[in-house]
Amino acid sequence: MVESRRALRLVGVIIAAALIAGCGAEQQERYVIKFPHVTAPATPKGQAAQRFKELAEARFPGRVSVEVYPSGQLMEDSDSLEALAFGEIQMIAVSLSVFDRLTTRFQVFDLPFLFPDIESVERFQRSPTGRMLLDALQDEGMIGLAFWHNGMKQLGGPRPLKQPSDAAGLKFRVMESDILQAQVQAFGGTPQKMAFGEVYQALQTGAVDAQENTWSNMYSSRFYEVQPYITATNHGYIGYFVAVNRRFWESLPEDVRVGLEEIVADVTEWNNVRSAEINAADRRSIADSGRSEIVELTQPELQAWRQTMTPVWEQFRDVIGSDLIDAAESSATVP
Repeated sequence: MVESRRALRLVGVIIAAALIAGCGAEQQERYVIKFPHVTAPATPKGQAAQRFKELAEARFPGRVSVEVYPSGQLMEDSDSLEALAFGEIQMIAVSLSVFDRLTTRFQVFDLPFLFPDIESVERFQRSPTGRMLLDALQDEGMIGLAFWHNGMKQLGGPRPLKQPSDAAGLKFRVMESDILQAQVQAFGGTPQKMAFGEVYQALQTGAVDAQENTWSNMYSSRFYEVQPYITATNHGYIGYFVAVNRRFWESLPEDVRVGLEEIVADVTEWNNVRSAEINAADRRSIADSGRSEIVELTQPELQAWRQTMTPVWEQFRDVIGSDLIDAAESSATVP
C-alpha cells in the first residue's frame, strides 16, 4: 500500500514537471515579422524576401515567424513607410526612390547615368559614405540593414526611343521621385507619378505611354505585353532599402537580433548575385516572346541620352549634397 502511494506521488511529480515545462514552452516569446512588398515572387526582391523567411524560421523555429506579402497584397510601397514607422509592420524592402519625403540623401541613386553598371553601385554602397546611408532614417523610427539590388533601368515605349527627341510628348510613369520627374522633363516627356501596381493597366489603356524599369520587373509584371519597344539604356538603378521598425528590432533578444542580422547579410549577398542572373534571363525571355522589340543604341545615341539627362545632377546637387554625388562618381571609376 505504501509503495502504491509512493508510486502515485512519483507519477504526480512527473506530470507536474511536464506541465511546468509545457507552460514554459508555451510562454516562450514568438516574434512575428510582417514583410510586405510590391513586386512579384519571381523577382529578385520577391525571391530574397522568401529566402529571408525560410532562413529565419529555420534558425529560430517556433520563435520567429516571417509573413511575406508579395505583389502589393497588403499595401503599396508608399503606405508601407508609415506602417513601418508606426510598427504596424516590422520589415520592408522599398525602392530607394520612394523615400523622397523622408530624406533627400537617397536621391543620389536616382540620378541618371551616375552609375554605369551594378558593380559601381555596389562599390558606392559598400563605401563609408554609402554605409552611412543605412542610418539615415533612425530618427524616423527605421533601422537600415542592407541594400538589395534589382537592376539597371531601361526605357519602354510605344516607339523606338533612339534619340531623346523620340520621347518628347510621351506620358511617362515614374516612381515617387522628384529627380525622376525632372529626368523625364529634361527630354520633353510628361512625368506621371504612379504606384507600381497600377502601371500595367495604365499602359494597356493609354493612361501613360511609357515607363522605365528593370528587365525583371518588366517581365514579371508583363509590361512587355503592352510596350511594343524597349530601349536598352541602363540609364538608372533600381534598388531597395531593407529596413526594420527600430522599436521592434531593439526589443528583440540579442541572440535573435544578431542571428537575423547575419541572415540579412547572407540574403543580401545571395540576392545581389541572383538579381543579375534574373535580369539577364528575363531580358532573353522578353526577346523570345516576340511581343516587344529590344532596341540597341549606338554609342552616339547613348551619348545623346546622357547629355540630355545629366544636367539633372546640378539641378539637385545642393539638395542631395555634393559629398554624396562626388563619392558616387568616384565609385563609378574602376580603381
